[in-house]
Amino acid sequence: MKLIGNLLWHFPCFGFVSAFIIYFFGLFLTITIVAAPIGLGLIELGKFLLWPFGNSMVNKTESSGVVSAIWEAYSTLIMILYIPFGILFTIIALFQIFFLFVSIIGIPAALVIIKSLGTFFNPVGKKCVPYQ
Repeated sequence: MKLIGNLLWHFPCFGFVSAFIIYFFGLFLTITIVAAPIGLGLIELGKFLLWPFGNSMVNKTESSGVVSAIWEAYSTLIMILYIPFGILFTIIALFQIFFLFVSIIGIPAALVIIKSLGTFFNPVGKKCVPYQ
């Protein structure tokens, strides 16, 4: 069933295009270093969008220490600056979901976007993990 869902996501709905756009946008943000926390989250979202049925997005567990505390504080600051873009991306995704549900073939693609709504809004600290 996962294979059928992934095939429907990629070929009639061009999910691989979304995956590559999000992945390379995340890579660009990571290269800028200033927006690295957002870029790392978007890279994970790109991985998720490449094989959405069989994976899920979860919050990373952070280790303790001075460096991780500084990274967490910096990530929070960058996330506050990202909120207007996150709201915009979430609204666009909601419109996509609505229009995909109109057609029968678009329902699997709409389910993928529904699974990734939280990551569109807040990509900081997210990780793509397989599930059984």
